[in-house]
Amino acid sequence: MTKGELSTVRRIVGTIVSCSMVLFLLSACGATTNAPKAGLVGEKAPLAQSGFLGDYSQLKPGGEGRPGMVYVNPKTNWSSYHSVILDPVQFWSSNNSVPVSDQKVLTSYFYDELRKNLQEHFTLVNKPGPGVMELKVAITGATAATPVLRSVSVVVPQARVLNTAQSLATGSYAFVGSAEAEGEILDSVTGKRLAEAIDRREGGMSIKTAAQWKWGDAQNVLDYWAKKIPERIVALQERDRTGN
Repeated sequence: MTKGELSTVRRIVGTIVSCSMVLFLLSACGATTNAPKAGLVGEKAPLAQSGFLGDYSQLKPGGEGRPGMVYVNPKTNWSSYHSVILDPVQFWSSNNSVPVSDQKVLTSYFYDELRKNLQEHFTLVNKPGPGVMELKVAITGATAATPVLRSVSVVVPQARVLNTAQSLATGSYAFVGSAEAEGEILDSVTGKRLAEAIDRREGGMSIKTAAQWKWGDAQNVLDYWAKKIPERIVALQERDRTGN
């Protein structure tokens, strides 16, 4: 093989490797990710307490794949619940950076998504009764993405690689938006707390997040929670039934 041919092969291999890395990054990243880290590798930033839940004393770190802080009442017979009262979602924050009009858009959207996902597994009702849970949720914070720079950081390979490298160093991507929320599940008759959680998530680097409005990342986080909340309740019910 001549030097010219060898050089051509090297360029082709380099291109294939570069393309493979980009494809890997595009496929490996989700629409949302956990809250930013706080200085040390693996250390999550502390989650603020808005006051919505009232009592935070029972909350513990949720661990991988769970909310940032969570409590599940160990005495709850989850399999005995078949219906849910979904209270209107509130915006509970002293941060005035989110306009009231946008607060209404976000809370209405979250309520609709929760309702849609919950009714796939439970009967939605309006009155307390035996076997009825009450779900109360509040958005306690949200930050907007920087639309143009957000798109560039996702689509342009070089910018994407730099943003991914920044995330490895800081725990947070550049130009992304985020959302924070608190929620609790109560027995609708007794008011006994069955579970509660606090969580914060931000936009990920999925290619589908490239072209979106400024609250698109926050919306993706709300989608994530709206899906996970009923899934988690169903998992707890299955655990009760099987003992696993």
